[in-house]
Amino acid sequence: MENVTYHRPNTVAGLVEKRRELAALLKRVRAEEKKIICDLDHVDAAIRLFDPTADTDRIVRYPTKHRAKKGEVVRLVVRMLKDADHPLTALDIVHAQVKARGLKADDATLVTMRKRIGACLTKLKNDGVVRVVPQAGLYQGWEIAR
Repeated sequence: MENVTYHRPNTVAGLVEKRRELAALLKRVRAEEKKIICDLDHVDAAIRLFDPTADTDRIVRYPTKHRAKKGEVVRLVVRMLKDADHPLTALDIVHAQVKARGLKADDATLVTMRKRIGACLTKLKNDGVVRVVPQAGLYQGWEIAR
C-alpha cells in the first residue's frame, strides 16, 4: 500500500477517534432501546394477566414493534441469500432475522416479520436482484439472480 501523507494528520486522527466514540455510543443506545422495548413487552404481558381485554397499545406509546432501521431488512436478506449454498425460504430468513435481532419468537412477531420479509423479497424480485426457485412444500425458495 502506498504511504499517504495528510496535511492535517491530527484532524484525521481526531475524526477517526470521534467516529469510534459515536459508533460505540450508538451500539449502547441500540442495546438500551432493545432492553426498554423488552421491558415494555413484559409490562404489557403483566397487564394482560389482570385484564386480558386491555388494549396496551393505548396505554403505552412506543415505536412500531420490532421496527428495523432503514435498509436493515434488505441488507440482511441480500447477505443471507449471497452466503447461502441453497435457496432459502422466507421463513428461513424470518427465523434468522428474529435470532439476529434478539426478538421474541412468538406468533405475532413471526407474522409481522414474515410480512416484512415477504414484501422485501417481492421488491427485490421486481428489481431483478433475487429470483424464485420452485420447491416442494408450502414455501418457495429464493436465491440471488445471476
